[in-house]
Amino acid sequence: MAGRTSTPGATVLGRALGLLRAFTEDDDPLTPLELGRRAGLARSTAHRLVAELVALGMLDRLPDGTVTLGSGLWELGELAPLSLRMRERALPHLQTLYEATGENVHLAVLAGTDALYVARVTGTSSIPTVTRMGGRLPLHTTGVGRALLAGRDEEWLARYFLIPRERETTFSLTEEAPLRAEIERTRSRGYATTRQEMTLGNVSIAAALPVVAGLPPAALGVVTHIGRADEGRIAPLVVRTAAAIGAALAAH
Repeated sequence: MAGRTSTPGATVLGRALGLLRAFTEDDDPLTPLELGRRAGLARSTAHRLVAELVALGMLDRLPDGTVTLGSGLWELGELAPLSLRMRERALPHLQTLYEATGENVHLAVLAGTDALYVARVTGTSSIPTVTRMGGRLPLHTTGVGRALLAGRDEEWLARYFLIPRERETTFSLTEEAPLRAEIERTRSRGYATTRQEMTLGNVSIAAALPVVAGLPPAALGVVTHIGRADEGRIAPLVVRTAAAIGAALAAH
């Protein structure tokens, strides 16, 4: 034990990780006091751990005393298989798909019951989306998420459907029966679609990558505006690109 926390029995490592996870994508730099409050740590414990994390490069301290996530975390993250094995080998194929469609291209992996976005190619003519590198979105309302659901077995799906699912828009499918129907449709045609289920006006067309040993299940998707969502043209491009990325990953 090292200092007080609202989580009895938490280890020093667990408390340090709690501080790091206290940051969100919407945050400006935070004070050690605010980080400690979010992580449920005593003030003295938070200040001590922040100082240690700054010394290790996991946090960067600004001149006003606030801190941000550090460059050392980014450096470590770039050594992860999702970066070295998956993202780096997938990016040329994502770029080719973007050039063919002019639309947002995303690569996501299964992370618990979310889609974790690990690569993205976009441009000035692409429509705005809520996705970001390292961000998570629900499986049931995203194209990549639905493609990932189609690859899960019945035991996994049975557990998944016990979890409540939020309605992101008025078009979101949240009930088990319609979602299972979409999963079967995805399996039969080889790609998934969502229409205005995550963001109004947006359509996603996605396909799962072949399974590669040592990497989590992954899916590739294109997000476009509903007014120019040419499924007949985009879907074959997405399916072919997913297969090409799978082949490139398996070759290495």
